[in-house]
Amino acid sequence: MTSVLMIEDDDRIRRSLALALEDEGYAVRATATAEEGLAAQKQQPADTVLVDLMLPGLDGFDCIRELRRHDDVPIVVISARNDTHDIVAGLEAGADDYLVKPVAVKELSARLRALRRRARAAAPVPALVFGNLEIRTLAGEVLRDGRTVPLTRTEFRLLCELAEHAGMVLSRQRLLSRVWEYDFGDERLVDVHVARLRQKIEDEPGCPRRLITVRGMGYKFQR
Repeated sequence: MTSVLMIEDDDRIRRSLALALEDEGYAVRATATAEEGLAAQKQQPADTVLVDLMLPGLDGFDCIRELRRHDDVPIVVISARNDTHDIVAGLEAGADDYLVKPVAVKELSARLRALRRRARAAAPVPALVFGNLEIRTLAGEVLRDGRTVPLTRTEFRLLCELAEHAGMVLSRQRLLSRVWEYDFGDERLVDVHVARLRQKIEDEPGCPRRLITVRGMGYKFQR
């Protein structure tokens, strides 16, 4: 049974969403604070973590950053904050996806299933090498100048998808479909994850040589 850790301070939302997810077949643990959630994940890791941004004490952004220090668990932000700045900030902190309250449980369940499929999927090509960048697809590792580059599962899948189609322009919608397995979705997911990848694999992220933006079309991995 897939396990979910929910970090949500609103008692009503926490209880109702936990019950709804349990009806969908998930094993749910829920905490009211980031501190409790981090301790729970350390003690008994869940398959997926849901995080509200507006938490007492340590807020959701810092909670996600702390999780990302030692865990590549899929993270979904669930928040009433829906402006672009908050969405981008949540993704940049390390979340894989972002849903705005009120949340439709069927949609959340579909997103969770997609995250689990992506976490289990293995790339078919053993390794891809581009100069100082080596992508070990089966091992789930990326090396830059011989040193391991820490990537989340989503960042890794996105890099593999672009690199396996090096020289081709891939639209944001295609990347959403192939990497996130969404038939529709917010294209900002792609933009933020590309920006994070550039920070990790480019010598000069502001002037990228590998991950190229093709205006009006999408992104291209340059050999």
